[in-house]
Amino acid sequence: MKALKSGPVKNSRKRRPAQIGGRGWANYLFIGPWLLGLLLITAGPMIAALVLSFTDYSILGAPSYVGLDNYERMVSDPKFLDALVVSLIYVGASVPFIIILSLGLALALREGFAGVGLYRSLYYLPSLLGGSVAVAVMWRLVFTGDGLVNKLLEGIGIESQSSWLTNPDTSLGTLILLHIWQFGSPLVIFLAGLTQIPREYYEAASIDGAKRIRTFFSVTLPLLSPVLFFNIVMQTIGSLQAFTPAYIISNGTGGPLNSTLFFTLFVYREGFANFRMGYASALAWVLLLVIAGITALLFWSSKKWVHYT
Repeated sequence: MKALKSGPVKNSRKRRPAQIGGRGWANYLFIGPWLLGLLLITAGPMIAALVLSFTDYSILGAPSYVGLDNYERMVSDPKFLDALVVSLIYVGASVPFIIILSLGLALALREGFAGVGLYRSLYYLPSLLGGSVAVAVMWRLVFTGDGLVNKLLEGIGIESQSSWLTNPDTSLGTLILLHIWQFGSPLVIFLAGLTQIPREYYEAASIDGAKRIRTFFSVTLPLLSPVLFFNIVMQTIGSLQAFTPAYIISNGTGGPLNSTLFFTLFVYREGFANFRMGYASALAWVLLLVIAGITALLFWSSKKWVHYT
């Protein structure tokens, strides 16, 4: 055998710093458009709104610093509490129904039968159209005094000529129904989650004698809990940010008697109708904190019921 030559051993590997640096520039190049959008469309306006929240700004003139006056004003503003309560009721009444309805239909559509693809497309269609102005206008016409709902009620002997939208007791309910109708997006996500559950778990449950209900609560629901958690979080955040239905159906007023005054609509009215952009910016940041708080609460509770495999 030849003797090994003495001296320093040369590393045959390429220098990793050069590799990392080269790949780093390529990575930044690819994510550059996203970073630019983040800075100009998201982060920039957020920082500007935070600065304006401490000013008195009417859009038409230069902003003037007022400190915490805009935040102190919320305490004595009755519309602030009305808008917050309306938004929370909207979320609390619509999100559970959306989750239950979409999960139930996903369980039904998971089973293969003739035309299942068509049914999936039809159920998803409202989610594509639900946020549009045209659908909100149609929904307003359906619940007017001579609309489709009252015509159907007349067909079963219930006479009613009053508009559902001008009654403070029913106006918010029409918006909740419109939101529940848009259950297609969580339905598709639930279907994707159900297909990822291995069949072996169901076979083992069947061998142990578990019935459908027992199998659902012992197998399906625990394994689907991450998807369930995702849908709850996304639906909650989206519901708190709802704007178009309330604006179109109430003609931008939030009436009657502030019954459809969503928090986002309240922010819009203060900023662009009453020209109090500083106050609107403060309201927007409060809404952000409310969303962050509710989301944090959901994440905290997920430790007790979400199971990751």
